[in-house]
Amino acid sequence: MPRPLPDRAASFVREIRSFTDEHIVPLERELGAHGFVALVPKLEALRSKAKERGLWAPFLPKDLGGQGLTLLEYAHVSEALGRSPVAHYVFNCQAPDVGNMELLHMFGTDAQKERFLGPLTRGETRSSFGMTEPEHAGSNPVWLSTRARKDGDDYVIDGHKWFTSSFEGSAFCIVMAVTEPDAPMHARASQIIVPTDTPGLRFVRNLPVMGEAGGGWASHAEIVLEGVRVPQSNRIGPEGSGFLLAQERLGPGRIHHAMRWIGVAERCFELMCTRAATRELSPGKPLGTKDTIQGWIADSRAEIDASRLLVLDAAEQMDREGAAASRDAISIVKFYVAGMLDRVMDRALQTHGGLGMLDDTPIAWWYRHERAARIYDGPDEVHKSSLAKRILSRHGMKKRD
Repeated sequence: MPRPLPDRAASFVREIRSFTDEHIVPLERELGAHGFVALVPKLEALRSKAKERGLWAPFLPKDLGGQGLTLLEYAHVSEALGRSPVAHYVFNCQAPDVGNMELLHMFGTDAQKERFLGPLTRGETRSSFGMTEPEHAGSNPVWLSTRARKDGDDYVIDGHKWFTSSFEGSAFCIVMAVTEPDAPMHARASQIIVPTDTPGLRFVRNLPVMGEAGGGWASHAEIVLEGVRVPQSNRIGPEGSGFLLAQERLGPGRIHHAMRWIGVAERCFELMCTRAATRELSPGKPLGTKDTIQGWIADSRAEIDASRLLVLDAAEQMDREGAAASRDAISIVKFYVAGMLDRVMDRALQTHGGLGMLDDTPIAWWYRHERAARIYDGPDEVHKSSLAKRILSRHGMKKRD
Protein backbone atom coordinates (compact mmCIF):
# COMPACT_ATOMS: atom_id res chain seq x y z
CA MET A 1 0.00 0.00 0.00
CA PRO A 2 1.19 3.58 -0.64
CA ARG A 3 3.40 5.24 1.93
CA PRO A 4 2.09 8.27 3.87
CA LEU A 5 2.69 11.62 2.19
CA PRO A 6 5.72 13.63 3.31
CA ASP A 7 4.84 16.58 5.54
CA ARG A 8 5.45 19.14 2.78
CA ALA A 9 3.12 17.41 0.34
CA ALA A 10 0.46 16.82 3.01
CA SER A 11 0.53 20.51 3.91
CA PHE A 12 0.26 21.42 0.23
CA VAL A 13 -2.80 19.20 -0.20
CA ARG A 14 -4.48 20.78 2.84
CA GLU A 15 -3.88 24.26 1.45
CA ILE A 16 -5.25 23.27 -1.97
CA ARG A 17 -8.36 21.79 -0.35
CA SER A 18 -8.91 24.89 1.79
CA PHE A 19 -8.48 27.21 -1.21
CA THR A 20 -10.92 25.12 -3.27
CA ASP A 21 -13.62 25.05 -0.61
CA GLU A 22 -13.24 28.74 0.25
CA HIS A 23 -12.93 30.32 -3.19
CA ILE A 24 -14.06 27.92 -5.92
CA VAL A 25 -16.99 25.94 -4.51
CA PRO A 26 -19.05 29.15 -4.00
CA LEU A 27 -18.88 29.79 -7.77
CA GLU A 28 -20.62 26.54 -8.71
CA ARG A 29 -24.14 27.97 -8.83
CA GLU A 30 -22.95 30.60 -11.29
CA LEU A 31 -21.25 27.93 -13.40
CA GLY A 32 -24.49 25.98 -13.58
CA ALA A 33 -26.63 29.02 -14.33
CA HIS A 34 -24.44 30.91 -16.81
CA GLY A 35 -21.71 28.53 -18.01
CA PHE A 36 -17.93 28.53 -17.94
CA VAL A 37 -17.29 31.54 -20.21
CA ALA A 38 -19.28 33.89 -17.94
CA LEU A 39 -17.16 32.71 -15.01
CA VAL A 40 -13.77 33.33 -16.66
CA PRO A 41 -13.05 36.80 -15.16
CA LYS A 42 -13.53 35.47 -11.62
CA LEU A 43 -11.51 32.34 -12.40
CA GLU A 44 -8.64 34.40 -13.81
CA ALA A 45 -8.54 36.39 -10.59
CA LEU A 46 -8.34 33.14 -8.64
CA ARG A 47 -5.57 31.87 -10.93
CA SER A 48 -3.53 34.96 -10.02
CA LYS A 49 -4.21 34.30 -6.36
CA ALA A 50 -3.11 30.66 -6.71
CA LYS A 51 0.16 31.84 -8.30
CA GLU A 52 0.77 34.32 -5.49
CA ARG A 53 0.31 31.58 -2.91
CA GLY A 54 2.76 29.22 -4.62
CA LEU A 55 0.05 26.70 -5.54
CA TRP A 56 0.43 26.96 -9.33
CA ALA A 57 0.76 23.91 -11.59
CA PRO A 58 1.72 21.44 -8.84
CA PHE A 59 2.55 18.63 -11.32
CA LEU A 60 5.19 20.66 -13.20
CA PRO A 61 8.91 20.75 -12.32
CA LYS A 62 9.99 23.81 -10.39
CA ASP A 63 12.09 25.12 -13.28
CA LEU A 64 8.85 25.42 -15.27
CA GLY A 65 7.08 27.32 -12.52
CA GLY A 66 5.41 24.32 -10.90
CA GLN A 67 5.77 22.66 -7.52
CA GLY A 68 7.71 19.54 -8.53
CA LEU A 69 5.38 16.99 -6.95
CA THR A 70 5.76 13.30 -7.67
CA LEU A 71 2.90 11.48 -9.38
CA LEU A 72 1.85 10.00 -6.03
CA GLU A 73 1.87 13.42 -4.37
CA TYR A 74 0.00 15.02 -7.25
CA ALA A 75 -2.60 12.23 -7.11
CA HIS A 76 -3.62 13.51 -3.67
CA VAL A 77 -3.78 17.07 -5.03
CA SER A 78 -5.96 15.94 -7.94
CA GLU A 79 -8.44 14.42 -5.52
CA ALA A 80 -8.66 17.67 -3.56
CA LEU A 81 -9.22 19.62 -6.78
CA GLY A 82 -11.84 17.15 -7.98
CA ARG A 83 -14.21 18.54 -5.37
CA SER A 84 -15.27 21.31 -7.75
CA PRO A 85 -15.77 21.24 -11.55
CA VAL A 86 -13.37 24.11 -12.33
CA ALA A 87 -10.75 23.73 -9.58
CA HIS A 88 -8.16 22.07 -11.82
CA TYR A 89 -8.47 25.02 -14.20
CA VAL A 90 -7.76 27.52 -11.42
CA PHE A 91 -4.47 25.81 -10.59
CA ASN A 92 -3.43 25.32 -14.26
CA CYS A 93 -3.53 21.54 -14.15
CA GLN A 94 -6.63 20.98 -16.28
CA ALA A 95 -6.94 18.51 -19.12
CA PRO A 96 -5.94 18.59 -21.94
CA ASP A 97 -3.34 21.24 -21.02
CA VAL A 98 -1.72 19.10 -18.34
CA GLY A 99 -1.08 16.30 -20.84
CA ASN A 100 0.10 18.70 -23.53
CA MET A 101 2.50 20.37 -21.09
CA GLU A 102 3.96 17.02 -20.08
CA LEU A 103 4.27 15.99 -23.72
CA LEU A 104 6.08 19.19 -24.74
CA HIS A 105 8.27 19.10 -21.66
CA MET A 106 9.42 15.54 -22.34
CA PHE A 107 9.60 15.50 -26.14
CA GLY A 108 9.37 19.07 -27.45
CA THR A 109 12.26 20.88 -29.15
CA ASP A 110 13.75 24.00 -27.61
CA ALA A 111 11.87 26.13 -30.14
CA GLN A 112 8.58 24.35 -29.36
CA LYS A 113 9.11 24.83 -25.65
CA GLU A 114 9.78 28.53 -26.05
CA ARG A 115 6.84 29.22 -28.37
CA PHE A 116 4.20 26.83 -27.04
CA LEU A 117 5.15 25.34 -23.67
CA GLY A 118 6.27 28.52 -21.90
CA PRO A 119 3.01 30.46 -22.38
CA LEU A 120 1.06 27.33 -21.45
CA THR A 121 2.90 26.77 -18.16
CA ARG A 122 2.48 30.45 -17.26
CA GLY A 123 -1.26 30.28 -17.93
CA GLU A 124 -1.09 32.86 -20.71
CA THR A 125 -2.61 30.48 -23.27
CA ARG A 126 -4.63 27.28 -23.45
CA SER A 127 -4.26 24.30 -25.78
CA SER A 128 -6.38 21.53 -27.23
CA PHE A 129 -5.89 17.96 -28.39
CA GLY A 130 -7.33 16.47 -31.59
CA MET A 131 -7.24 12.71 -31.91
CA THR A 132 -10.75 11.21 -32.15
CA GLU A 133 -12.52 11.15 -35.52
CA PRO A 134 -16.28 10.75 -36.08
CA GLU A 135 -15.68 8.32 -38.96
CA HIS A 136 -13.75 5.80 -36.84
CA ALA A 137 -14.23 4.00 -33.53
CA GLY A 138 -12.35 5.80 -30.79
CA SER A 139 -11.59 2.45 -29.17
CA ASN A 140 -9.19 1.77 -32.09
CA PRO A 141 -6.89 4.79 -31.83
CA VAL A 142 -4.54 3.72 -34.64
CA TRP A 143 -7.32 3.84 -37.25
CA LEU A 144 -7.19 7.43 -38.50
CA SER A 145 -8.13 9.21 -41.72
CA THR A 146 -6.46 12.55 -41.00
CA ARG A 147 -3.40 12.84 -43.24
CA ALA A 148 -0.34 15.07 -43.12
CA ARG A 149 1.59 14.96 -46.39
CA LYS A 150 5.00 16.56 -46.87
CA ASP A 151 5.34 19.56 -49.16
CA GLY A 152 8.83 21.03 -49.01
CA ASP A 153 9.56 21.85 -45.39
CA ASP A 154 5.88 21.78 -44.46
CA TYR A 155 3.09 19.37 -43.67
CA VAL A 156 -0.26 19.88 -45.38
CA ILE A 157 -2.98 18.40 -43.19
CA ASP A 158 -6.48 17.29 -44.19
CA GLY A 159 -8.87 15.65 -41.78
CA HIS A 160 -11.91 15.73 -39.55
CA LYS A 161 -11.80 15.59 -35.73
CA TRP A 162 -14.34 15.74 -32.96
CA PHE A 163 -14.25 15.71 -29.16
CA THR A 164 -11.29 18.02 -29.63
CA SER A 165 -10.99 18.96 -25.99
CA SER A 166 -11.11 22.68 -25.11
CA PHE A 167 -10.56 23.86 -28.70
CA GLU A 168 -12.61 27.06 -28.44
CA GLY A 169 -10.26 29.83 -27.30
CA SER A 170 -7.14 27.65 -27.41
CA ALA A 171 -3.90 28.97 -28.95
CA PHE A 172 -2.89 25.68 -30.55
CA CYS A 173 -4.10 22.14 -31.07
CA ILE A 174 -1.91 19.03 -31.00
CA VAL A 175 -3.30 17.00 -33.90
CA MET A 176 -2.77 13.28 -34.45
CA ALA A 177 -2.34 12.70 -38.19
CA VAL A 178 -1.03 9.89 -40.38
CA THR A 179 2.38 10.82 -41.79
CA GLU A 180 3.59 7.32 -42.74
CA PRO A 181 0.59 5.54 -44.34
CA ASP A 182 2.64 2.50 -45.40
CA ALA A 183 4.22 1.90 -41.98
CA PRO A 184 2.92 -0.64 -39.43
CA MET A 185 -0.33 0.50 -37.81
CA HIS A 186 1.28 1.70 -34.57
CA ALA A 187 3.97 3.67 -36.42
CA ARG A 188 1.85 5.53 -38.98
CA ALA A 189 0.81 8.67 -37.09
CA SER A 190 2.60 11.71 -35.72
CA GLN A 191 1.55 14.45 -33.32
CA ILE A 192 1.75 17.89 -34.90
CA ILE A 193 1.28 21.31 -33.32
CA VAL A 194 -1.26 23.38 -35.26
CA PRO A 195 -1.82 27.00 -34.16
CA THR A 196 -5.58 27.55 -34.15
CA ASP A 197 -5.33 30.65 -36.36
CA THR A 198 -3.77 28.61 -39.20
CA PRO A 199 -5.70 29.03 -42.49
CA GLY A 200 -7.76 25.97 -43.33
CA LEU A 201 -8.44 24.99 -39.72
CA ARG A 202 -12.20 25.37 -39.35
CA PHE A 203 -14.23 25.26 -36.14
CA VAL A 204 -17.55 23.52 -36.85
CA ARG A 205 -19.28 23.49 -33.47
CA ASN A 206 -18.99 22.74 -29.78
CA LEU A 207 -20.52 19.30 -29.31
CA PRO A 208 -23.66 19.33 -27.14
CA VAL A 209 -22.75 16.86 -24.37
CA MET A 210 -26.12 15.63 -23.14
CA GLY A 211 -27.55 18.89 -24.46
CA GLU A 212 -24.85 21.24 -23.10
CA ALA A 213 -22.42 22.62 -25.68
CA GLY A 214 -20.40 24.49 -23.09
CA GLY A 215 -17.78 27.05 -24.04
CA GLY A 216 -14.11 27.91 -23.75
CA TRP A 217 -12.10 25.39 -21.78
CA ALA A 218 -15.29 23.53 -20.76
CA SER A 219 -16.16 22.34 -24.27
CA HIS A 220 -15.44 19.69 -26.89
CA ALA A 221 -15.28 20.76 -30.53
CA GLU A 222 -15.77 19.34 -33.97
CA ILE A 223 -13.13 20.72 -36.34
CA VAL A 224 -12.16 20.28 -39.99
CA LEU A 225 -8.65 20.65 -41.41
CA GLU A 226 -8.56 21.52 -45.12
CA GLY A 227 -5.11 22.10 -46.60
CA VAL A 228 -3.73 23.22 -43.24
CA ARG A 229 -0.06 24.07 -43.74
CA VAL A 230 2.40 24.01 -40.84
CA PRO A 231 6.18 23.55 -40.76
CA GLN A 232 7.51 20.04 -40.20
CA SER A 233 9.36 21.51 -37.23
CA ASN A 234 5.94 21.54 -35.49
CA ARG A 235 6.00 17.75 -35.25
CA ILE A 236 6.58 16.47 -31.72
CA GLY A 237 9.12 13.67 -31.56
CA PRO A 238 10.19 11.40 -34.44
CA GLU A 239 7.95 10.81 -37.42
CA GLY A 240 5.53 7.97 -36.78
CA SER A 241 5.85 8.20 -32.99
CA GLY A 242 2.38 9.66 -32.40
CA PHE A 243 0.85 6.54 -30.88
CA LEU A 244 3.86 5.97 -28.64
CA LEU A 245 3.71 9.58 -27.42
CA ALA A 246 -0.01 9.21 -26.82
CA GLN A 247 0.66 6.25 -24.55
CA GLU A 248 3.33 8.24 -22.66
CA ARG A 249 0.77 11.02 -22.24
CA LEU A 250 -2.09 8.76 -21.21
CA GLY A 251 -0.29 6.78 -18.47
CA PRO A 252 0.05 9.64 -15.96
CA GLY A 253 -3.13 11.17 -17.38
CA ARG A 254 -5.20 8.19 -16.29
CA ILE A 255 -3.88 8.62 -12.74
CA HIS A 256 -4.76 12.33 -12.86
CA HIS A 257 -8.27 11.53 -14.09
CA ALA A 258 -8.85 8.71 -11.62
CA MET A 259 -7.93 10.80 -8.59
CA ARG A 260 -10.06 13.65 -9.89
CA TRP A 261 -12.93 11.17 -10.16
CA ILE A 262 -12.38 10.20 -6.54
CA GLY A 263 -12.60 13.88 -5.58
CA VAL A 264 -15.86 14.14 -7.53
CA ALA A 265 -17.19 10.99 -5.87
CA GLU A 266 -16.26 12.27 -2.39
CA ARG A 267 -18.11 15.53 -2.99
CA CYS A 268 -21.16 13.69 -4.36
CA PHE A 269 -20.99 11.40 -1.33
CA GLU A 270 -20.95 14.38 1.07
CA LEU A 271 -23.92 15.95 -0.71
CA MET A 272 -25.78 12.63 -0.66
CA CYS A 273 -25.19 12.13 3.06
CA THR A 274 -26.25 15.69 3.93
CA ARG A 275 -29.40 15.30 1.86
CA ALA A 276 -30.22 11.93 3.41
CA ALA A 277 -29.69 13.26 6.94
CA THR A 278 -31.72 16.47 6.54
CA ARG A 279 -34.43 15.82 3.96
CA GLU A 280 -37.60 14.64 5.70
CA LEU A 281 -40.06 12.32 4.01
CA SER A 282 -42.54 13.13 6.74
CA PRO A 283 -42.18 15.04 10.02
CA GLY A 284 -39.32 13.55 12.03
CA LYS A 285 -38.44 10.89 9.42
CA PRO A 286 -35.38 11.81 7.35
CA LEU A 287 -34.62 10.08 4.07
CA GLY A 288 -31.60 8.44 5.70
CA THR A 289 -33.81 6.16 7.78
CA LYS A 290 -34.58 4.11 4.67
CA ASP A 291 -32.62 0.88 4.23
CA THR A 292 -32.00 1.53 0.53
CA ILE A 293 -30.34 4.89 1.23
CA GLN A 294 -28.24 3.38 4.02
CA GLY A 295 -27.09 0.65 1.63
CA TRP A 296 -26.09 3.27 -0.96
CA ILE A 297 -24.09 5.18 1.63
CA ALA A 298 -22.30 2.08 2.90
CA ASP A 299 -21.51 0.81 -0.61
CA SER A 300 -20.31 4.23 -1.73
CA ARG A 301 -18.00 4.64 1.26
CA ALA A 302 -16.41 1.25 0.65
CA GLU A 303 -16.06 1.72 -3.11
CA ILE A 304 -14.51 5.20 -2.84
CA ASP A 305 -11.98 4.03 -0.25
CA ALA A 306 -11.07 0.96 -2.30
CA SER A 307 -10.66 3.11 -5.43
CA ARG A 308 -8.35 5.53 -3.67
CA LEU A 309 -6.04 2.75 -2.53
CA LEU A 310 -5.92 1.28 -6.03
CA VAL A 311 -5.02 4.63 -7.61
CA LEU A 312 -2.40 5.59 -5.05
CA ASP A 313 -0.81 2.16 -5.36
CA ALA A 314 -0.71 2.55 -9.16
CA ALA A 315 0.77 6.04 -8.86
CA GLU A 316 3.50 4.83 -6.52
CA GLN A 317 4.28 1.93 -8.86
CA MET A 318 4.57 4.34 -11.81
CA ASP A 319 6.88 6.63 -9.84
CA ARG A 320 9.02 3.62 -9.00
CA GLU A 321 8.93 1.48 -12.17
CA GLY A 322 7.51 3.62 -14.98
CA ALA A 323 4.32 3.42 -17.04
CA ALA A 324 5.18 0.31 -19.07
CA ALA A 325 5.69 -1.84 -15.97
CA SER A 326 2.44 -0.50 -14.50
CA ARG A 327 0.10 -1.37 -17.37
CA ASP A 328 -2.03 -3.77 -15.31
CA ALA A 329 -2.45 -1.29 -12.47
CA ILE A 330 -3.34 1.52 -14.88
CA SER A 331 -5.97 -0.61 -16.64
CA ILE A 332 -7.54 -1.65 -13.32
CA VAL A 333 -7.68 1.94 -12.14
CA LYS A 334 -9.23 3.16 -15.38
CA PHE A 335 -12.25 0.86 -15.44
CA TYR A 336 -12.75 0.29 -11.71
CA VAL A 337 -12.68 3.95 -10.66
CA ALA A 338 -14.75 5.10 -13.64
CA GLY A 339 -17.40 2.53 -12.74
CA MET A 340 -17.32 3.56 -9.10
CA LEU A 341 -17.81 7.21 -10.06
CA ASP A 342 -20.77 6.34 -12.28
CA ARG A 343 -22.48 4.47 -9.44
CA VAL A 344 -21.82 7.10 -6.76
CA MET A 345 -23.01 9.97 -8.96
CA ASP A 346 -26.20 8.08 -9.78
CA ARG A 347 -26.90 7.33 -6.12
CA ALA A 348 -26.28 10.95 -5.16
CA LEU A 349 -28.58 12.24 -7.89
CA GLN A 350 -31.31 9.77 -6.97
CA THR A 351 -31.04 10.72 -3.30
CA HIS A 352 -31.65 14.36 -4.23
CA GLY A 353 -34.75 13.48 -6.26
CA GLY A 354 -35.88 16.30 -8.56
CA LEU A 355 -33.26 18.63 -7.09
CA GLY A 356 -30.57 16.30 -8.41
CA MET A 357 -31.64 17.06 -11.98
CA LEU A 358 -31.02 20.79 -11.52
CA ASP A 359 -27.79 22.78 -11.50
CA ASP A 360 -28.51 23.96 -7.95
CA THR A 361 -25.89 21.38 -6.93
CA PRO A 362 -22.86 20.32 -9.05
CA ILE A 363 -24.18 16.74 -9.30
CA ALA A 364 -26.07 17.27 -12.58
CA TRP A 365 -23.05 19.04 -14.17
CA TRP A 366 -20.83 16.12 -13.24
CA TYR A 367 -23.44 13.59 -14.34
CA ARG A 368 -23.48 15.13 -17.82
CA HIS A 369 -19.73 15.40 -18.21
CA GLU A 370 -18.25 12.56 -16.15
CA ARG A 371 -20.39 9.75 -17.54
CA ALA A 372 -17.81 9.86 -20.31
CA ALA A 373 -15.19 8.61 -17.81
CA ARG A 374 -16.10 5.09 -18.92
CA ILE A 375 -15.45 6.03 -22.57
CA TYR A 376 -12.52 8.40 -23.02
CA ASP A 377 -8.86 7.32 -22.71
CA GLY A 378 -10.03 3.86 -23.75
CA PRO A 379 -13.50 2.45 -22.96
CA ASP A 380 -13.80 0.20 -19.92
CA GLU A 381 -14.41 -2.85 -22.09
CA VAL A 382 -11.07 -2.43 -23.91
CA HIS A 383 -9.13 -2.05 -20.66
CA LYS A 384 -10.80 -5.13 -19.18
CA SER A 385 -10.09 -7.19 -22.28
CA SER A 386 -6.43 -6.13 -22.54
CA LEU A 387 -5.89 -6.73 -18.82
CA ALA A 388 -7.44 -10.20 -19.00
CA LYS A 389 -5.33 -11.13 -22.05
CA ARG A 390 -2.12 -10.11 -20.30
CA ILE A 391 -3.07 -12.11 -17.22
CA LEU A 392 -4.04 -15.17 -19.26
CA SER A 393 -0.81 -15.03 -21.25
CA ARG A 394 1.10 -15.44 -17.98
CA HIS A 395 -0.89 -18.62 -17.43
CA GLY A 396 0.08 -20.07 -20.77
CA MET A 397 -2.65 -18.88 -23.14
CA LYS A 398 -1.20 -18.27 -26.58
CA LYS A 399 -2.03 -15.13 -28.52
CA ARG A 400 -4.44 -15.68 -31.41
CA ASP A 401 -4.21 -13.89 -34.75
